[in-house]
Amino acid sequence: MVFWQLTIDANDPALLARFWAQALGYRPTPPAEPATTWNAHFRGRLGGAAAFEDRLFDPAGLRPPLWFQRVPREHAGKNRLHLDLYPTGRDDALPQARRIEIVEAKVAELVAAGATVQRRTRGDDPADLYYYVTMHDPEGNVFCVS
Repeated sequence: MVFWQLTIDANDPALLARFWAQALGYRPTPPAEPATTWNAHFRGRLGGAAAFEDRLFDPAGLRPPLWFQRVPREHAGKNRLHLDLYPTGRDDALPQARRIEIVEAKVAELVAAGATVQRRTRGDDPADLYYYVTMHDPEGNVFCVS
């Protein structure tokens, strides 16, 4: 098994950590359970601090942590990697109108947190219904909500 984390370049790591904590439901402290060596490692790195400013953890301890790494230059060009958020849980049994409603609620939440909308894309072919919103986080990194 390979442990991994997603590292994201940032000019303001604390800003991006706060934004993505809200977007993903992650927390700036490693979970106590499951009692893995990595969770223990990260809790030890906290020292006396209550939380990290530049790291986020899945509260259930199931998904990879995120680290926002300070870099000296501004974001330029298209991301080579981006996150896709699925607030519907990818439940294809939901009617398309309901899926769009759920996506738009998440988009509104993320705009209030500092994201911007680039575009909305919709496919109405009955054999392939889809809807997603391409967005930018507060530092311009692209991600999608579907």
